[in-house]
Amino acid sequence: MLLSSPASQAEGHRQQQQNRSPSPGSNIHIHFSAPYHNHHDSTLTVSTSGSGGSGMSGSTYHNGSSSLETTAALHINNNNSHHHVHYHRSNCSSNNSSPPSSTSSTRRFNYRQQQQQQDDPAADSGAITVDEYKEILSAEVWIEIPKLREYARHGIPREIRGETWLYLFGIQDADRAKEVSTQKQRIQDFEQMDKEPSESTKRVRGEISRYMRKTHIESSRDIPRLFEEIISAYCNQNHQVEYYPAMVNLCAPFVYSIKREWNAYLCFEKMINILNEHFSDESVNEAVAKFMTLFHTYIPDLYSYFEEEEVNIKEWAASALQFVLSRELTLENTMRLWDTYFSIPDAGWIDFHPYFCLAILKHMKEGFEDLEESEIRTTLMRLPALDIDQIVNEAFNIRHEILVRQISDDSL
Repeated sequence: MLLSSPASQAEGHRQQQQNRSPSPGSNIHIHFSAPYHNHHDSTLTVSTSGSGGSGMSGSTYHNGSSSLETTAALHINNNNSHHHVHYHRSNCSSNNSSPPSSTSSTRRFNYRQQQQQQDDPAADSGAITVDEYKEILSAEVWIEIPKLREYARHGIPREIRGETWLYLFGIQDADRAKEVSTQKQRIQDFEQMDKEPSESTKRVRGEISRYMRKTHIESSRDIPRLFEEIISAYCNQNHQVEYYPAMVNLCAPFVYSIKREWNAYLCFEKMINILNEHFSDESVNEAVAKFMTLFHTYIPDLYSYFEEEEVNIKEWAASALQFVLSRELTLENTMRLWDTYFSIPDAGWIDFHPYFCLAILKHMKEGFEDLEESEIRTTLMRLPALDIDQIVNEAFNIRHEILVRQISDDSL
């Protein structure tokens, strides 16, 4: 499911209610803790106040501990009731040893003050420096993966992105004692793989050329050879998988970020396997149908405008969901997005991804409404450089708002 419903939690909520629906004009005050890295763990406290009757008081949903509290303010109009929802955001240390500090915002999260310039870490007083990353990565005995995840949420400096991804993606073991023997075995295994292009993968050369012309990224390494060997090795090892052009887009972030070819291969292999497993449980068509429901429900005016202009948004959604926006985003934006995704354990990012796609549409809504069908389609298929930090935050905001609405609907 693209949207998980805490049915058992909602049942407890219903039993605690004194009034099954808020009276018109009443205020709903919602406070919840939701970990940035795992949306399944959350604490939600709901209370209402207003002139009309008694409301809910102190109803709490809890499903795990939280390392990040998130809050904002929003309004929900439902059945002539005006609901004012307050969220509150505060960062906590992973061991919860220090008290959280809180900030408030209106309508939505406002992180522009915290991240004024995405490419200038110094502009953000809370930015994680390269040295802070290196302090973790240079540990002699054990790599602190939870701390690395906490750092990576906000982006990883380019020079240590590849090394960090290896730990976040579970390729590199946190136990440094295993590093030498593991690396030796990986080199041997990769050297023994058949990297010769098969009939189906010979098309990869043309796709690589097109991709490199589009990205205009220079490198001292033989990038085309790396692309070809990694993708060919994967297809030759997995005969049931047929080559498709988007493999180049999915491979690119690893090729450009990770120094050693065998490690880039392992990351690419894991990414493809995660996607294959996910879409074997839920077909692409089912995922698109659920996304379209979210789109129609959350941004109905843009949905209607796309219908009027006859924009085939399903085509874009299928690609964006199936290939993690690697075809639509710029390479730099893709890598920045994957920093946050890989900080979410157990591939939890794949369930969050539809909300990020929805956040892009919301972020670009005003611009889309000035375009015609062909212009919208071109823009969707090749998105401009975006403020990924802002859209990630908006995506978490959207997901929380939808969760609140769902719980509210369940209580009626």
